[in-house]
Amino acid sequence: MLEVYLTTLAGVVLGQIAPGPNLLAVAATALSQGRRPALLVALGVATAVFAWVTLAVTGLAALIAVAPAALTAMKLAGGAYLCALAAKALLAAWRGAPRDLVAARGAPLSGLRAYARGLAVNLTNPKSALMWSAVATYLIGSGLTTAQALVIAPLGAASALIVYGGYAALLSSGPARSGYAAFARRVEAGFGLAFGLVGGRLVVDGLRDLAR
Repeated sequence: MLEVYLTTLAGVVLGQIAPGPNLLAVAATALSQGRRPALLVALGVATAVFAWVTLAVTGLAALIAVAPAALTAMKLAGGAYLCALAAKALLAAWRGAPRDLVAARGAPLSGLRAYARGLAVNLTNPKSALMWSAVATYLIGSGLTTAQALVIAPLGAASALIVYGGYAALLSSGPARSGYAAFARRVEAGFGLAFGLVGGRLVVDGLRDLAR
């Protein structure tokens, strides 16, 4: 069980560190609005992560109870998706072209609006639904019960708050922004390797289920 948790968290944390809509929302707010609004955006993202994990795990558990064969299909689909994410990240690292974090300045955000921005960016992103469904499949497919898999919800939310809160503090200060490109390239590579391993394992497990 510990190995499953550690593998999942490693992939999740690297995925959170890598450039994506969540990071871009935090970075844009930090660069244009300052630290406090960016931290509230990060809090909104973390709340959405908790919601996604809870929905993905409980929904998948309910589906498997009705149609056990769905787990095999989810393993293959989720594994393929994670492998595709891994390939995209590795390609970005090889090209050395992380996404631009420059954002235009906008009207000042209230605390509630900043929090709502982070919540909306994550909840309306279909890739979040696919990724967390794949993670839930990995957890349940590894033999964890629904209750055990739900442990990832608070852990994933906490890591999101730490990672994106760190970015909010870092990018709102200014000087570190110039060195982000080299850092992002290494993170993309780590993200690709981590999710490639998880995705590959899911696909192999799914193929084994089909062979039985």
